[in-house]
Amino acid sequence: MNMNIENNQNLNEIGSQPAADNAEQIVAEEIEAAEISRVDENNNYDENQIQVLEGLEAVRKRPGMYIGSSGPHGLHHLVYEIVDNAIDEALAGYCTQIDVDILPGDVIQVSDNGRGIPTGIHPKEGISAATVVFTVLHAGGKFGGGGYKVAGGLHGVGASVVNALSEWLELTIYDGKNVHFQRFERGKYSEPLKVIGTTERTGSVIKFKADPEIFTETTVYDYETLLRRLREQAFLNAGLKIVFTDSRDPENIQTETLHYEGGIREFVEHIHRSKAADAIIPEVIHIQGMEGDIFAEIAMQYNTSYTEFVLSFANNIHTPDGGTHETGFKTALTKVINEYGKKFGLLKDGDKLMGDDVREGLTAIISVKLTNCEFEGQTKGRLGNPEVKPLVDRIVSDKLMDYLEKNPQVAKTIFEKSMAAQRAREAAKNARDLARKRKSALESSSLPGKLADCSDRNNEYTEIYIVEGDSAGGSAKEGRDRKFQAILPLWGKMLNVEKARIDKVYGNEKLMPVVTALGTSIGEDFDISKLRYGKVIIMADADVDGSHIRTLLLTFFFRYMRPLIEDGHVYCAQPPLFKVWRGKQVRYAFSEEERDMYASELAGESNLKVDIQRYKGLGEMNPTQLWETTLDPERRTMIKISVEDAQKADEAFTILMGDKVEPRRDFIEKNAQYATNLDV
Repeated sequence: MNMNIENNQNLNEIGSQPAADNAEQIVAEEIEAAEISRVDENNNYDENQIQVLEGLEAVRKRPGMYIGSSGPHGLHHLVYEIVDNAIDEALAGYCTQIDVDILPGDVIQVSDNGRGIPTGIHPKEGISAATVVFTVLHAGGKFGGGGYKVAGGLHGVGASVVNALSEWLELTIYDGKNVHFQRFERGKYSEPLKVIGTTERTGSVIKFKADPEIFTETTVYDYETLLRRLREQAFLNAGLKIVFTDSRDPENIQTETLHYEGGIREFVEHIHRSKAADAIIPEVIHIQGMEGDIFAEIAMQYNTSYTEFVLSFANNIHTPDGGTHETGFKTALTKVINEYGKKFGLLKDGDKLMGDDVREGLTAIISVKLTNCEFEGQTKGRLGNPEVKPLVDRIVSDKLMDYLEKNPQVAKTIFEKSMAAQRAREAAKNARDLARKRKSALESSSLPGKLADCSDRNNEYTEIYIVEGDSAGGSAKEGRDRKFQAILPLWGKMLNVEKARIDKVYGNEKLMPVVTALGTSIGEDFDISKLRYGKVIIMADADVDGSHIRTLLLTFFFRYMRPLIEDGHVYCAQPPLFKVWRGKQVRYAFSEEERDMYASELAGESNLKVDIQRYKGLGEMNPTQLWETTLDPERRTMIKISVEDAQKADEAFTILMGDKVEPRRDFIEKNAQYATNLDV
């Protein structure tokens, strides 16, 4: 889970500036809009204005079109592209080891022992095929030729895009006879591929440095981000060895050998270890099958938790939005568990388990490999091949039923888990129906009594502050802009949903006011279109209790209202820690460093007396101070909550909010160095 600062306005001038003149601002905005929309008579739009970007210029012009962004995500994507090409060699049966190194200066080197990129002269381009691969978009062995039967469908532009976005790239190819070498700078080369020696080995070595002109935010790689992705690929390709080394610090070289003969079975076990989850069946269930050129493989195991965790892949590409392979698996799983229950008299006539029931506490990996992947959606995160669904359905239906009949004790455990989930679902439904009846009977109190609502109803502009405590809530109600800001005070101990099923949520007097105020409902009934506020802002004290409340609320949103986070609606307010003032000059500091800086600034050379107040809680601020520092959109600082890696976030919530003490202690010890603003 990521926290991104949205606004970080300097509060130095509070107390010395008059309030903004709204009328003047509106007039200025109207003038600016008029200037923008005015027709420029001298701006000709004809054939001379049509640009043709040659070669790799298009990639450098619009990098986001090819790697998603020019931020940290895109930076790491460069490594994925080169590694994925090496993995395609492994899928073809020619590569057994890939070495990935982060060298000093954040230079990346990827080596494999595959066949080596072809070096012969390309019949159409008239230059070495290897040069073509690195300088021509949509060139490679995956477009129509027989180079690869199965390949990561999105990787055809990989090598050339990485080359275009690198300050420099060096290519070394070993073909069993000669060593070939070529250097590129920002996608261009001055010398053709040349022979620099002889060899008996085969494979390719690609070394590159990301271009700081493109990646202006950072060119520093995150070790854990790359390790997670490489480990994932090693699990998905049983037997492949990936050696990952970070040698940026010569005194602290880190190396991980990722080699899993058990493939995705070991992946499931790794996830359970990472989450400290207790399996309720003794082994990982593994089923696979092949029809035509489509291969499907599933590994699954149940644990004691109340949440499902399903990861799906197509040709080693993660499909976060699911697709036909995931749908086929879920449909078949529900069908098999119900049929088993009826066959052995475990289900009464007319009873039926739903998909959510049979997947409670399930961890599953679904991997399919096929010749031509068709991806759907704006982010290409969903597999669209229609022929995959019936194949996965048949494999799971036949082989899972066979497994359960041969392992009746495992089947009984899974069935009892599913029945318990069904009873909880029914209890939640009854609680939900009761809540709805109360709402219709008492329409005037359909919104929480403590909610101070805003007058505007357009959720593009409205925001709700969920505030810790009644005193801070009172100040916030007085200090807010009533037109678009709503305030909902919370008090007392909140439910930790990581340790409870959804039926417990419906009866919780702390969480249900939040659900009612937002209007979206929760779980399977969640409807983002009914969200009443565009921004949901958690505002808690900067102490241990405040952090706990923030964490409990974020856990709740992540488990039962996740689209709120995924669609960018959830924020954490950042009230200042200190007020520093001398006379009428006031500064607000968000850290001890800022406090000292402002104190020195206000004291001046004469070392005048400066007053400093440490805010222990939001309730210590009066309404005006709360508006100036935390509520005013022009001057406040907020952290936007986002989920880039659902698996990592899921693990973090399970470890930190679950029952197990030992993994929580390990997590805290490992991350203690990053803790700030401790309330000690």
